Amino acid sequence: MLHYSANDARTRDGELVLIDAGCELDGYASDITRTYPVNGRFTPPQAALYELVLAAQAAALAAVAPGRRYHEIHDAALAVLAQGMLDLGLLERKLAGTAQDVIDNKSYLRFYMHGTGHWLGMDVHDVGAYRETAVAGKPWRPLQAGMTLTVEPGIYVRPAPGVPEQFWNIGVRIEDDVLVTPAGHAVLSDAAPKSVAEIEALMRAAATGRPA
Repeated sequence: MLHYSANDARTRDGELVLIDAGCELDGYASDITRTYPVNGRFTPPQAALYELVLAAQAAALAAVAPGRRYHEIHDAALAVLAQGMLDLGLLERKLAGTAQDVIDNKSYLRFYMHGTGHWLGMDVHDVGAYRETAVAGKPWRPLQAGMTLTVEPGIYVRPAPGVPEQFWNIGVRIEDDVLVTPAGHAVLSDAAPKSVAEIEALMRAAATGRPA
């Protein structure tokens, strides 16, 4: 699920824990998401979905630069996720078609039902339009140096007919805070471990008390 709010489940061996959190400093907010394996190691299906989300985030980050339109961030992530859904068998090619068909028909919404980010500043979801409301047709707003936003693709697999069982009940989201710079962008939360190897090393260190 996108946001778990019951807050009463125990973590169990073989499951993932998704932590969406942040802090405030000098009046400014942060918003970071990481996904961890409870037992310290990703299973192959978990790792496959994690790597897909990580690749989607890399594509989205590459779209963050002055002059690029806001929607290009989401479009870049969605293109990677749609292809991955087909490659991993979450969507059947004979029914879903190509990655572009998946996007056009919105069949990806079963597994990815939110945007790829939001403005970030003095609030976690900061104020500001995403479209140029005063311009005819309301085009998506161009990015400018100094803007700060999150980039957070994810994937959420509920049990369902036709969905490979090894992926059931796996949810992954990876979120970073990003500053638009004159030359492109800077990932402000880049020091937080993010790759599969980094996450597993961090979990080993937590279990043994030794540095990662």
